[in-house]
Amino acid sequence: MNEEILISAGDAELPGDLEVPDGARGIVVFAHGSGSSRLSSRNRSVASALRSSGDFGTLLFDLLERQEDMAVANRFDIEMLATRLEAATRAVLAKPGLAGVPVGYFGASTGAAAAIVAAARMTGVVSAVVSRGGRPDLAGESLAHLRVPTLLVVGGRDTRVIEYNEQALSLIPAADKRLVIVPGATHLFEEPGTLTQVADLALGWFDCFLGT
Repeated sequence: MNEEILISAGDAELPGDLEVPDGARGIVVFAHGSGSSRLSSRNRSVASALRSSGDFGTLLFDLLERQEDMAVANRFDIEMLATRLEAATRAVLAKPGLAGVPVGYFGASTGAAAAIVAAARMTGVVSAVVSRGGRPDLAGESLAHLRVPTLLVVGGRDTRVIEYNEQALSLIPAADKRLVIVPGATHLFEEPGTLTQVADLALGWFDCFLGT
């Protein structure tokens, strides 16, 4: 399966790219960060690595319409972003052949907070969460309700975000949770080899907890 889809979320119509290898045992839905989109080169690189394993399909979609993205406040409206992530999840599971397929979330920056809020609400649907350079602290009270396996990945030079993630990790009650700091990486993981490490960590996490 390789198709462009439109996700209806209230009055918004959000474009997405859904790719599912034959025999995939799970779907990973990506939630991009502030100022980004489904075309994020970093998220697409991680998504490609997940699909290359043959085990996971991916959905990359825009959390905001172009006009909405012009208002910076919308980029930090975690509740709205989470609601749209839930709508995207339902749209994927409504596709022929995908009903009941285990779902994982991969969130970056503010998208990680949206992923946590949505995962905490979609009990029994979302099986695992991975955050890259995320702001899980922005998920607020939802952190205390997150019980699915959660991996937080932060760059070693992203000191303030490390603090946010350490605080968030202490509030998550999930039995399986982990914070991994990638040495030498900054917030965007632009340094050689660092994004590959993120992809490897995400693949290992989903391999353990998604669709097993």
